[in-house]
Amino acid sequence: RLIILYGSETGTAQDVAERIWREAKQRHLHAEVSSMDDYNITNLPNETLVVFVVATTGQGDPPSNMKKSWRFLLRKSLPSDSLSTTRVAVLGLGDSSYVKFNFIGKKLQKRLIQLGATIVTPLGLADDQHDLGSDAVVVPWLERFWQTTKLGVVSDNAPPVIRWNVEVIKNKEGVDIHIPIGEPQQRLDMVVKENIRTTPMEHFQEVRLIKLENENDLLTSEATHLNYDPGDVVLIMPQNSPASVAKFLALLSSEDRSVENRLLPESVLQLSVLHEDMPIPECLKKPFRLSDCAQNYWDLNAIPRRYLFEVLAYVTTNELEKEKLLELSSSTGQEELYSYCNRPRRTMVEVLADFPYATANLSLPFLFDVMQPIKPRAFSIASSPTLERGEIHMLVAVVRYKTKLVAPRCGLCSTWLASIEPGHRLTVAIKKGSLRFPKEGIPLVMVGPGTGIAPFRSYIMTDKSKGSNRKMLLIFGCRNQFADFHFEKDWKNVLESLGRNFKLVTAFSRDQPHKIYVQHRVKEEGQLVANLILNNNAYFMVAGNAKDMPQAVWQALADSLITYGQLTEEQARKYLLDMEISARYQTETWS
Repeated sequence: RLIILYGSETGTAQDVAERIWREAKQRHLHAEVSSMDDYNITNLPNETLVVFVVATTGQGDPPSNMKKSWRFLLRKSLPSDSLSTTRVAVLGLGDSSYVKFNFIGKKLQKRLIQLGATIVTPLGLADDQHDLGSDAVVVPWLERFWQTTKLGVVSDNAPPVIRWNVEVIKNKEGVDIHIPIGEPQQRLDMVVKENIRTTPMEHFQEVRLIKLENENDLLTSEATHLNYDPGDVVLIMPQNSPASVAKFLALLSSEDRSVENRLLPESVLQLSVLHEDMPIPECLKKPFRLSDCAQNYWDLNAIPRRYLFEVLAYVTTNELEKEKLLELSSSTGQEELYSYCNRPRRTMVEVLADFPYATANLSLPFLFDVMQPIKPRAFSIASSPTLERGEIHMLVAVVRYKTKLVAPRCGLCSTWLASIEPGHRLTVAIKKGSLRFPKEGIPLVMVGPGTGIAPFRSYIMTDKSKGSNRKMLLIFGCRNQFADFHFEKDWKNVLESLGRNFKLVTAFSRDQPHKIYVQHRVKEEGQLVANLILNNNAYFMVAGNAKDMPQAVWQALADSLITYGQLTEEQARKYLLDMEISARYQTETWS
């Protein structure tokens, strides 16, 4: 049998693991899939073939649903021949904008080898920053895995494997769908206190400061229920826009669909188990309305995966559609898929509309296989747990941009957050972010352009409230001083309170003819930065957009150590690597 184990924080690794399970079923294999912690890891030596699909979170941390089994595998008491009869393959999912890219995948494979396992396929390291996302590595890695293991072939006309039975049931009320967010102990019921646009209407980007209040704390004199630390993040589960939901439901209720396939918004659906090793998600176990699923469960804004095109090619009755869909789902058609789907950021609803014959034949079970569930989005907490007790503040840049498509692209979560009004209730979860701030007294250099300033605002305001006297250098960047200088009043208050222990350096990129970015300010402050790093054991922390900024800041710091610390290029590189290993150099970036 084939065991497929995943470690997944946001659901992506689970999606890939279930994809492997589907392909195994097409090969008529007995396959089981589960999270690493839901599997009895002590049984690993008895397995003959195991695939691990693991993500890396934060500063090289394992996902929460593999931490327990990971700790077990790291036990020094385990014999070096524990897995001598077990063949394994490891597929890592990561993001190369982070310093510890695919750290867990690399560490897991190394540990499995130490325990005597045989590697059947070279380590796969998928990168979310690639134009095609993780599929750029996952697809060829899977092809190689099936070739090397020789576990059967899939015939050309083999039907796609469906996970569950789905049927429309009559005369029954549907319950509301609530996707669980975080762990039960992390969840909180909040209410929107304020939702304010902080940038001028004419500014290129809408940024909002959203303040949430803990409902429990509103009933008590002291905020005792809401506990978090600077650097923590809040998880938000968004809803699809009414316009997207209407377009999607119109496709499913279209007269192009046969009468038995036609789905009305008020249709009540019931899922039932089809495979013992593919359980139904808890939130879908009771009957629910199609309209609720469209609004709260499926991500209608998602960029479709290759599997959608495989299924559409299978169900379409139109030869021209079939030819196009087969090309988009083939190994040789990945550039075409990128041009059609990924580059213009075409959404799931738009793709379904582009292939009306296939969409008309898309049955309910297939629909549940190709649609992706909404995943929670993480935002750095900007508020101070000591100063703004019982509240969570988020600084949200509303994602909206143009591609070659007529309609502008809008971020699902940021657009939804921008639309909610004071009094709106929502459930959130608080979890540890990837930033780990130093102990009291250790100096700190922080680089936070744009909304990357949020975790540093939380930390600095908290530190100030405790009467700290640590040295802090904050380098903030934005376009214009009078448009997006986030928390300007707060920084003036901090400067007055902390005096010489706090220095604020700004980079307003468009307020002069030549552009000035945070990396330029790091170099300009190079003597101070090098002194803090080399002579005062300071931490250096970066938060913000993942594109070019983190690497540019890293290089600016290296140059400063070379110029003012008299290090060679190689010494500076090694020094920064040691800082990364010891967590003195940390980044929290996002795409």
